[in-house]
Amino acid sequence: MKTILNNLTKRQWLLWCGLFLFGLFFILNRELIMLLWNGDVEAIRQFLNKNMGYALFFMFLVMLIQNSFTIFPLILVITINMTLFGFINGFIWSWLTGVLASLLVYYGARYIFQEVIAEKFNTKLIEKIDANGFAYVFQARIFPFVPTSLVNIVAGLSTIRLLPYLLATSIGNFIYFFILALIPAGILSANWDEYIIWIIIAVAILLFYLSKIVKRKRNAAHDDKDKLFP
Repeated sequence: MKTILNNLTKRQWLLWCGLFLFGLFFILNRELIMLLWNGDVEAIRQFLNKNMGYALFFMFLVMLIQNSFTIFPLILVITINMTLFGFINGFIWSWLTGVLASLLVYYGARYIFQEVIAEKFNTKLIEKIDANGFAYVFQARIFPFVPTSLVNIVAGLSTIRLLPYLLATSIGNFIYFFILALIPAGILSANWDEYIIWIIIAVAILLFYLSKIVKRKRNAAHDDKDKLFP
């Protein structure tokens, strides 16, 4: 046993410690996890209202799980946050924890779990992120059918730098989380939810590409000016 423990690398130690902590979290919070699994928002609110500090910590861990494995629907996590903390604070906490959790998974995939998970993901998908970087991550963030965990892990396995990944995640999550937050708040009606979501996403993508076109034209004009006036 001692020989096995001595042969473990730092990455393997971190991996096993992470799995142990996740397992411990599920055991200690099995009642809450079952309520979350059943989508019982009111029961979760009553359970966590007694200790708002623990509620913040618990919902961060739930967001971390969602960004690692996508077990729970994102809209459910946002709805619980809004029920506990109110519309604005719930949205902000969802957004902040979503960005932080995505960074943790990104770093984990890049520096800890890369050797274990690299072969399990399509290399063509990783190459797309390598080629497009910010644009690919941004579009994946606001597209409803792309799992959050998949974006985080594949980005970690790719060569995208931290700053473009962080900016794309922060902006994309802000837009998508805000749209999702409008649904439990009752601002979007049941008949128009899907249409409005797609319209906002389409507008966001359009604005993104228009900004890229404007930036390219400005760079081209600047290059032409440098050629005329070296």
